[in-house]
Amino acid sequence: MIVCSCNIISDHDIRGAVGSTDDELFSAAQVYDCLGCTVRCGRCSQAVRQILEERSPRCGRYAGMSESYSQP
Repeated sequence: MIVCSCNIISDHDIRGAVGSTDDELFSAAQVYDCLGCTVRCGRCSQAVRQILEERSPRCGRYAGMSESYSQP
């Protein structure tokens, strides 16, 4: 699915960038830097943050599990 229509970036592109770096990414700007572009209008920022939270080990949830299932 296209997340950013300004830069034509998909959720797959974002997940790939997050998974391919050893650095922890915290913002849309950092993700876009990894992808070689910049945030333009910002409408995608919330979707990018959601993808980052899915991948973050600090979110306290297993990826793909319901929100009620937390790590010990």
